[in-house]
Amino acid sequence: MREALFKPGARDSVAIRSKSGRDAIPLLARAVLAGVALLALSGCKTMSVDDITGSIAAPAKPASSSPADLRAYSEQLRRLYEAHPGNRKIAMAYAKSLRARGLNDQAAAVMENIAIKYPKDREVLGAFGKALADAGQLRRAQEVLSHADSPDDPNWSVVNTRGSIADQLGDHKEAQDDYETALKLAPGQPSVLSNLGLSYALSHDLPRAESVLREAAASPNADMRERQNLALVLALQGKFAEAEQVSERDLSPQQARDNVASIRQMIAQSNDWRDIQTSAAPRGRTTAVARSWTLPATGGRAQAASDSDDSAASRKMQQLSADAAAR
Repeated sequence: MREALFKPGARDSVAIRSKSGRDAIPLLARAVLAGVALLALSGCKTMSVDDITGSIAAPAKPASSSPADLRAYSEQLRRLYEAHPGNRKIAMAYAKSLRARGLNDQAAAVMENIAIKYPKDREVLGAFGKALADAGQLRRAQEVLSHADSPDDPNWSVVNTRGSIADQLGDHKEAQDDYETALKLAPGQPSVLSNLGLSYALSHDLPRAESVLREAAASPNADMRERQNLALVLALQGKFAEAEQVSERDLSPQQARDNVASIRQMIAQSNDWRDIQTSAAPRGRTTAVARSWTLPATGGRAQAASDSDDSAASRKMQQLSADAAAR
């Protein structure tokens, strides 16, 4: 089984389009649907290496989330990783910094190396599975993540990532089941709510998507990603003025207008986007939305998701926007 999990070079047949070479400050059609790419717009979470302990000096956190600062921070971690290749904390921090820069294949390779050394470490397996998902190795990611928690000790972040993979593979019902399970473990977690809302959008249920994304954006722990995902769904429903208002909480008025204009263009160019926008009847599950969950989060207050978790379910929508941009 371990040979199957850690077979070098194994690839999934479903690939996620690369966004390298896009604008430094991309439009919402490109950035908000990619999760970690939003780091380039500032104001988002940065990686933490607070748990790198012992005599190893951890690098200072990046001064900002600009590409230059993230690259410099990642290079410091690379040097640490090369000096201490068996240190799981350094390897995980380095892989996370690579994911923040969109270097997903490299991140997956780093995590594969450390997973071989720690084949039963659930934290390592969870990070490895997320890196594989970012790199488009979806089936492999599913297999690895199946070993990253257990039914009697589930991890909401792992369950959330499994949901995002199901969304990318087109199984929105399974994805929504996973998100609802994650919300039982971490009630009100905005990253999970955001994924659930986007999953409803992919299921052609824009009113429900809007409701859940409003809840996500209203959370005190919400950031730019939740708000821009809400702006996307508002625009898809023709609520362009309100979409601009939501976007302006994080962007300049001109950037907000450009974001909404880009969505209009995508709708005009892509049958897939028009189908999502104009579908009248919901498809897929119609279970209660996340706010109905009342079980407490395990282990106290839920931690913030890693950088790519927050919008992971949106990668299917990213594929649609990339298709539209190519036309």
